[in-house]
Amino acid sequence: MNRNSWDLHNVHWLAVGIVVLLATVIAWQEAEAGLYVCHDSRGGVFYTNVRSNAQCKTISSKRDIVTMGFSSHKRGTKKYDSEISSIATRYGVDPSLIKAIIHVESGFNHRAVSRMGARGLMQLMPGTARELKVYNPFNAKQNIDGGTRYFRQIMDDFNGDVRLALAAYNAGPGLVHKLHRIPAIPETRNYVRKVMRMYRFYKSGAI
Repeated sequence: MNRNSWDLHNVHWLAVGIVVLLATVIAWQEAEAGLYVCHDSRGGVFYTNVRSNAQCKTISSKRDIVTMGFSSHKRGTKKYDSEISSIATRYGVDPSLIKAIIHVESGFNHRAVSRMGARGLMQLMPGTARELKVYNPFNAKQNIDGGTRYFRQIMDDFNGDVRLALAAYNAGPGLVHKLHRIPAIPETRNYVRKVMRMYRFYKSGAI
């Protein structure tokens, strides 16, 4: 191998090393960010832990939630403050936590229906709604009351462990009881992270 070949060989591997390093840094930043604000095809704002398109922007601070689209969505987050506060207080749950759950579950859309059939602000499944005597899950007050009462029961079952209770709310209490931990289900783990993050934002009064 002559000197020129040796130099080209080293330049090549140096370039490869730089690319790998940059990719690692970008991946680390993506993982650290964890939450993005995106706009759907109809102009709506939604929050996710996956960058679904190039227009999604990373949320890295409380201020970002306002400056990157939350202000247009902010009025909706306060629409049910009175009901959330009174119902959460009645059942001994932090109103900011219930608000965070509603934010992640339905985006404050009382008519929301998931692909699995969960309905309303706190996304109650039909069977759960019947057990809770929530006869109209699209009625905001009934839904918040039933969902908060259900979450209180779960909290009691898990000795007040908020993260386990959130995992149980998402994946079902039976599975979490069986594992004694948050299940290794990406959707459930992402759900817990997102609710806890929004909980901190609401608790701080930033939004």
